[in-house]
Amino acid sequence: MRIQLCGPLAVERDGQRLDGLLPGRQGRLLLAYLVVNRHRQVPRDELAEALWREPDPAAVDARLNPLLSKLRRVFGPSSVEGRSTLRLQLPAAWVDLEAATDAIHRAESSVAQQDWVRSWGPALTALMVAERGFLPGEDAPWIDEIRHQLTELRLRALECYAAAGLGIGGTELAAAVRAGQQLTRLAPLRESGYRSLMQALAAQGNLAEALSVYGQLSECLRDQLGVSPSPATRELYQRLLAAT
Repeated sequence: MRIQLCGPLAVERDGQRLDGLLPGRQGRLLLAYLVVNRHRQVPRDELAEALWREPDPAAVDARLNPLLSKLRRVFGPSSVEGRSTLRLQLPAAWVDLEAATDAIHRAESSVAQQDWVRSWGPALTALMVAERGFLPGEDAPWIDEIRHQLTELRLRALECYAAAGLGIGGTELAAAVRAGQQLTRLAPLRESGYRSLMQALAAQGNLAEALSVYGQLSECLRDQLGVSPSPATRELYQRLLAAT
């Protein structure tokens, strides 16, 4: 079974799409919340708060039980276990969020070992999942929390992707430049993106552009925070300046 929570929700088992069998919007949210929390027991009142903004405690069972029954019909009678607390039992399922989390750990480990080729694929996997966004069109505090986590994962994936492209070199330098540009746009106060972009541009022979990126960072930090770039970024700038 494959479950995609980022981008359009999709559930596939043995080549058959199951998401169309879910009981409407609330059924999709119910499945998503149980999938995200499938490694723990979820109290009924917590589940109700995830589905409805201000659930009536007296009506929780009446509203929740039909959804759970339909979910069990789609995935099997033992797919949702428990009464007062509930837990989704889909042990063999592949979930895109979990795959992205695993991928970023592998990418960062490979970058730390300077194994650029091995880091490239997992970084791209994590990036592709993160860029799709979590449950687009839906709005709830728990959804916002996961989106925040996904934003950070996207930045980490871009950092790894830029490092891998820079380490591999050749035609991958262009990808490193694009990743650096995305980082500076998405997180303008995060210096790692500027350093990646400076290094990638310099590796392409565009030293003037690389030095101008440092100027952009300096101006941004001065205007926003009243500080200068970190020693690591200043050291990179001096090294590139010496190469001109």
